[in-house]
Amino acid sequence: MNTHIRYSIVIPVFNEEEVITKTYKRLKQVMDRTGETYELLFVNDGSRDRSAELIHLFAEMDGTVKLINFSRNFGHQIAITAGMDYASGDAVVVIDADLQDPPELILEMIRQWREGYDVVYAKRIQRMGETRFKKWTASLFYRILRALTEVAIPVDTGDFRLMDRKVCEELKRLSEKNRFVRGMVSWVGFRQTAVEYVRDERQAGETKYPLRKMLKLSLDGLTSFSFKPLKLAGWLGGTLSFAGIVYLLVIMAVKLFTDSPISGWHAVAIIQLLCTGTVLAVLGVTGEYIGRIYDEARDRPLYIVRDSFGLAAQESASGNKPETKAENRIGSPIEKKLRGII
Repeated sequence: MNTHIRYSIVIPVFNEEEVITKTYKRLKQVMDRTGETYELLFVNDGSRDRSAELIHLFAEMDGTVKLINFSRNFGHQIAITAGMDYASGDAVVVIDADLQDPPELILEMIRQWREGYDVVYAKRIQRMGETRFKKWTASLFYRILRALTEVAIPVDTGDFRLMDRKVCEELKRLSEKNRFVRGMVSWVGFRQTAVEYVRDERQAGETKYPLRKMLKLSLDGLTSFSFKPLKLAGWLGGTLSFAGIVYLLVIMAVKLFTDSPISGWHAVAIIQLLCTGTVLAVLGVTGEYIGRIYDEARDRPLYIVRDSFGLAAQESASGNKPETKAENRIGSPIEKKLRGII
């Protein structure tokens, strides 16, 4: 007989072997305090370490732990999406596995949810253990995104949040490939509120969002929720074209009405470089949007589930049914080993 799940905790995991045991223990302690049913849904995003093996050991001993294994690394935002697809709770909480976001804050999120809010997101008032460059670029990105988009995406927030079941159901209807989940949550609306917190430094391991991935996430956010970069590129091209016409008229006037010699090779070279750079920038911005159109047109699945543990067979966004049979499990029940780990 299936037990109704009150809370689903979605935890994307990618190479978190060093911290995953602490994460499990803290989440378990927090959720036990609610006195209600819950599930800890770990989404293994193609980890190359022992993360999946450790989570499987937890699941062997603890029926609240469930595991989804991707066939490869599909990315953090896709892992969050898969977790929401498979979550069955009345409320769904998304939290990273690195413990920078304190699990204890979930209790305050639940309190706000019970008061009638459909989305409770965590807002960072301070970020511990991060470089000034990381803090500055993150702050700049959120403010640029707010200025360029018509969707009110809260600043200084990540994906750590609680969502009501009806919000998750609406998010399942959004099928874009280049996903920016926090923006999508803002787009669907409903009653939303914030809880403030101090973000801790990473407990172990290394960040899964280096500069390259941060830039891609930024592009996904901008191109998913704003056409202003295209408009800005058009305005820039028009402005430079107008400046070129004015400069041409000035040259013609000098030639026709004065005896001054015209020696503008340096100016011509500078203008040529500016125009060429502008054309390439406009093509680059346009290419970003066209590339995303191409991704949508191919209509490939968002992710592929290799196998799972603790989940009843159900259709995923990939169209594949996850296997839960014993032969597809990772390892075997090792109770003594698990007790030694935790």
